[in-house]
Amino acid sequence: MPEDSLKETFLHAALKSQVAVVEGVMGLYDGRGGSVSGSTAEVAKLLSAPVVLVIDAARISGSAAAIALGYRKLDPGLDLAGVVLNNLGGPKHLRWTAEAVERRAGIRVFGHLPRKEELRLPERHLGLVPAAEKEEVEEFLEGLAEQIEATVDVEGLLNLANSAPPLPEARPELFLEGKPSKVKLAVALDEAFNFYYQDNFDLLSGRGAELVFVSPLRDRGLPPDIRGVYLGGGFPEVYAEGLEGNEGFKRELKEAAEAGMPVYAECGGLMYLSEGIVDFEGRRYHMVGIIPGWAKMQRRRTRMGYATAEALRENILLSRGERVRGHMFHWSKFREPEEEAAAYKILEPAEQIEGFVLGPRSNVLASYLHLHFGSRPNLALRFVESCASWR
Repeated sequence: MPEDSLKETFLHAALKSQVAVVEGVMGLYDGRGGSVSGSTAEVAKLLSAPVVLVIDAARISGSAAAIALGYRKLDPGLDLAGVVLNNLGGPKHLRWTAEAVERRAGIRVFGHLPRKEELRLPERHLGLVPAAEKEEVEEFLEGLAEQIEATVDVEGLLNLANSAPPLPEARPELFLEGKPSKVKLAVALDEAFNFYYQDNFDLLSGRGAELVFVSPLRDRGLPPDIRGVYLGGGFPEVYAEGLEGNEGFKRELKEAAEAGMPVYAECGGLMYLSEGIVDFEGRRYHMVGIIPGWAKMQRRRTRMGYATAEALRENILLSRGERVRGHMFHWSKFREPEEEAAAYKILEPAEQIEGFVLGPRSNVLASYLHLHFGSRPNLALRFVESCASWR
């Protein structure tokens, strides 16, 4: 997002909260294409937020001081305020490591987490098991909370959060309040589809969309009176058998798309709209069949990182020639679209054709590209207006 949009998004999310936690991704200084652009460090500086660095100290002790000091020295303009030591083996390991960081690097240690199997959050091929699969995650979080209360200075972290200076308020451009509802928009949200930005929901609501959440796994069909469908990313390959078996939902979605209803799909949503999914074991499951071709799971990640894309044709989000920045992260492969149906030309990091624009009114947009609607102020509005114009 542009800097002003990022700040507005942060303020919007934090407005009714006592503490705002910005979760880092990868390493502190890892950004787009090996730069710091889009990195946690850049975001922290834009928000004037103090940073707590989590150091994996599994096989080191005194060297943790060099790591912490290196992170601080690399950018003196960053407020690296302390560390939490992770994966510690016992009391001696903790003492050796914490003393080195505080005495030799001069950086505060806010606490630690011991090396315990029950503190390992379960993962799968796209990363952590998502919060939508509640039982496993909730049980883990209860144990983690108890451990943090015992071995991390939570009060100290809260005081640190309070030390962050206030950000200047700007005139809202993204998040609008009080917009009357124009359309009902169905959003797929269940175990198979749950990779969304909450900001996107807020931006759509602010532009006049009433969001109706549906489950392609369990609901027999689309809700009544909707004017569009939003299918996010997730794990359709894990729940492919259940998705295949829900014929009623697939049929109604396909009929709606063929009738011109706007349908926007990202990554897992693209896979669901395809003819089918081939899972890791080679089993084939039939999906909606709007987009020709099969999504085939690979044994390794096929793409991860930021991307800049240019719209090749008018669609429900963008005008032809408009550019947008997004993110791609997937383990499946899909055939390259025919030129006349391609949605985007990826300009960086490497040029390629991506995604599909299909339907009688070019009303279906599906690709691997994940978009934050704050990246362009008109994205959410254009989607809502596309839905409102359809009868």
